[in-house]
Amino acid sequence: MDFDSLKITLNELLSKFETLKNTLKLDDKKQKIDKLEKETLKEHFFEDRKSSAKVLSDLKVLKDLVDYIEKIETLFSDTKVYLELAEEMNDQESFKEAQKLSKDLKEKLEKLEIETLLSDEYDINNAILTIHPGAGGTESQDWALMLFRMYTRWAQRTNFEVEILDYQDGEEAGIKSVSFLVKGTYAYGYLKGESGVHRLVRISPFDANSRRHTSFASVEVLPEISDNIDIDIRPEDIQMDVYRASGAGGQHVNKTSSAVRLKHIPSGIVVTCQTERSQLQNREYAMSLLKAKLYKQEMEKHKKMISDLKGEITDNAWGNQIRSYVFCPYTLVKDHRTGFEMGNIDAVMDGKISDFIYEYLKNKNN
Repeated sequence: MDFDSLKITLNELLSKFETLKNTLKLDDKKQKIDKLEKETLKEHFFEDRKSSAKVLSDLKVLKDLVDYIEKIETLFSDTKVYLELAEEMNDQESFKEAQKLSKDLKEKLEKLEIETLLSDEYDINNAILTIHPGAGGTESQDWALMLFRMYTRWAQRTNFEVEILDYQDGEEAGIKSVSFLVKGTYAYGYLKGESGVHRLVRISPFDANSRRHTSFASVEVLPEISDNIDIDIRPEDIQMDVYRASGAGGQHVNKTSSAVRLKHIPSGIVVTCQTERSQLQNREYAMSLLKAKLYKQEMEKHKKMISDLKGEITDNAWGNQIRSYVFCPYTLVKDHRTGFEMGNIDAVMDGKISDFIYEYLKNKNN
């Protein structure tokens, strides 16, 4: 049992933790919690729905952060107790527990470190993901479904909720498209780097000659825009159609015409939403998605204007892949932006993509 090495590791983790707490200005956040809690006790607090919702949302984020930090502090205490017990009693089981807890500490501190980097305006929001297969028919549609499963498994691993907004089955297998909401604090901040083209190389199960195929699917990630963000959408600019839902394997089929399709006439943007919910709820989600797309469009116009002024040329072509997933002739997942790669492709497809997300965020902020 190498007590000294584990002690050194714990001291390094503790030093990192103290630095992160200072960076996050924990005492200031606790004072802000007190201030916001006092606001919620005011007599007419709930009369302004947007204002009260913003206060409650901010309060939850701050409390979640403080709770998370307090859990890490408890974890440090527990780890030290097990390590001291192991050293005093020369107890192998206590040492193993201390090792296990120190590994958990490292993972939690990495997550906390990443969240200090998530400072863009909408990083804290829920995320709306849309996946479209590229050219290639059934093979690409199956790849789109594999990506959808990867992201839903990642969400489960990281305690985010997933809600399907729109789901279109493929003709033989896979999906033609899917839009879904990932709900949780910093969901958009974590997932924003997943936007782009994802490339698959494998022996196609749909090829009778077992040839190797390359397939593509695009992933679009948008922040869910809350009601207190001012996006001007005039009612007369919206064309709404309703139809019967047709979801995955009949799971989301509704016998009534509850599915909603909205078209924003000035921009030509079309969004759809079909779940087991009511038409009204589908319309609300569709409007949220439309608002996010319009916001993205305005941001892209702004970026293009800045690029034009600087004389820069940016390539947003379909073939601009961000990551490759190779099943054959070897197994490898590689992010082309950071160079980070992982050989265990089965784990990646089962949702183990946090390392790719972290590497992107670290590189982006360097």
